[in-house]
Amino acid sequence: MQPTMTPLGGHDGPYAAPVEIRGFEVRPEWIDYNGHMNVGFYGVAFDMALEKLMVDHLGLGEVQVKALGQGPYILQSHLHFVQEVKDGSSFYFRFRMLDADSKRGHYFAQMLLSETDEICATQEALFMNVSHCTGRSEPYPDWAAARLAQMVDDHKSLEPASQIGQPIGIRRN
Repeated sequence: MQPTMTPLGGHDGPYAAPVEIRGFEVRPEWIDYNGHMNVGFYGVAFDMALEKLMVDHLGLGEVQVKALGQGPYILQSHLHFVQEVKDGSSFYFRFRMLDADSKRGHYFAQMLLSETDEICATQEALFMNVSHCTGRSEPYPDWAAARLAQMVDDHKSLEPASQIGQPIGIRRN
């Protein structure tokens, strides 16, 4: 498929700093034997919110796959679990785009409890545009690369979060 010169949805910005994605609730099947949201479903929730960011703001994600045969794949993800999320809790996300180039994006997201605005988890991730025909990376269409660059620019003044770029390991004194 040929890249389209016409955006597939979303908008050209400016983008809110950060972009908020609302309307999520813990599902009963996400609760584990510890009485809180199971670790695996945090990834599911972050992915659901990322898809809304991609489609609603950037015109990427599922609409991109259907129209162009290419889409974003997560290459690396780092989750921080800050506090428990219980059954029936509602939550939302704040996204900031840290960096992007012609094929990749690097973002940081926070999951917050709707009732208190407390951060319950964060995710830092790197994604890449991949052709479904070749299975290899492929540049975004120019309009999409421009939108990613605009979002990076719109988010550059946000205060850095302490979780960004943190290594994983046992801390010793």
